[in-house]
Amino acid sequence: MTRDAQPGTVYLVGAGPGNPDLLTVRALKLLQTADILLPDDLVSDEVLNLARPAVAIIPVGKRCGQPRITQAGIHELMLHNARAGKSVVRLKSGDPLVFGRVGEEIAALRAGGVPFEIVPGITAAFAVAATLKTPLTDRTSASKLILATAHHAAGKLSLTPSWTGAFPDESTLVIYMPGRDFATLSTSLITSGIAPQTPCVAVSKATTPDELATITTVGQIGSAEIGPAPVILLIGKAISLP
Repeated sequence: MTRDAQPGTVYLVGAGPGNPDLLTVRALKLLQTADILLPDDLVSDEVLNLARPAVAIIPVGKRCGQPRITQAGIHELMLHNARAGKSVVRLKSGDPLVFGRVGEEIAALRAGGVPFEIVPGITAAFAVAATLKTPLTDRTSASKLILATAHHAAGKLSLTPSWTGAFPDESTLVIYMPGRDFATLSTSLITSGIAPQTPCVAVSKATTPDELATITTVGQIGSAEIGPAPVILLIGKAISLP
């Protein structure tokens, strides 16, 4: 049987892409037994509603790069509450190990001598592919899967993801947090060697009732009507949609 959240421990938990049906059993158990919940903004209300009524919820998310709390402040909340004997769930959208700044939080917990556990979640790339009923890899067209983001730390800002040399052949590219300048993104991807006719699907608010999928190509994404953030892009020959 899955254990309850333990006093003095921090849990770095993946909440999945939004649909509460996609939570892991472990994540659900921790939500139901933790003392303190520190969720990101992208964690859905449906997931938060599964937490036990007595839990203290302290939102620590960021919107469009504008934080309501600094990363250092998040570290302090985790450390302070764990040292006070509380069980703490740091709840992150998707999987905490994929573009979730979890490395910084691991370092803070280790430096502070606080025990922690990482609970994986379903990352948006996998959830979106499942919803669209399309593979991300295919032995005839895509033997590589690349997860990238156009969002970087301060001092490393970039409108588009990058790599060295030409884009690897036979690859599926998934871009998290692509921003809204899709015309520049299209140009960058084509310059990197991706053919303009390569299939592309942009998914807004994945797995939620407001999900909107826009099927297009790399060459046409700049003029496509794409839904509001959060958006994720799936690009490659393996993407097979009706």
